[in-house]
Amino acid sequence: MILHEICGSESNAIYRELEIANGARQYDFLRSIVTASLAVGKPFISSAILRALNFQAIACLHTSAGNYRPCEVKVGIHTPPPQYLVHDLMDDLINTVNRHWEGSDPVALAAYTLWRLNFIHPFINGNGRTARAAAYFVLCVHFGSWLPGTTILPELLRAARARYVDALVHADRTLEQGNLDLSPLHNLLVELLNEQLNGSAPESDAVADVPGSGDTPEA
Repeated sequence: MILHEICGSESNAIYRELEIANGARQYDFLRSIVTASLAVGKPFISSAILRALNFQAIACLHTSAGNYRPCEVKVGIHTPPPQYLVHDLMDDLINTVNRHWEGSDPVALAAYTLWRLNFIHPFINGNGRTARAAAYFVLCVHFGSWLPGTTILPELLRAARARYVDALVHADRTLEQGNLDLSPLHNLLVELLNEQLNGSAPESDAVADVPGSGDTPEA
């Protein structure tokens, strides 16, 4: 059963109900895989993790859940790379993140992960949800725990959609100019992470600020 084919619209009430349920399951899985990665001492991102995050988000909503897209797509003003490049680009993304894992500013690494996944747009649907979850995985594993907060970063990014999209567009444009600049996205992540962490702490507890600077991996 693929609800998008049956219902014909993402605004359909039945589609929306399953989308919300899938989102809850994706966050449960995300928390579980963060815990498991830390427990076994494997603080790395992988194709299996990214595919699983996408599967949780769009299972029974769209075809090819958890699989790289078999066709070309267009997303607003952005045309992602053709489908025959997706596998190699995703391998490069994963290798880049893991190669820079040690000694990197975790927010810079998360910003790169978030932007690059949106840029490649490797899945049929659910790319934004997958990218936000993957970026949060990078942060939580880097910091050594599931970060506290009633409203976590992926949801805060959704709420700040206009600034989030502007930061992604800025990164795309600077990449075209030969000098990738993720600073607006990095700054937004710092701001929202501090909002999450400070909002979760009792008034008597001090919450350290999230690191605010660092080198960006090369695209």
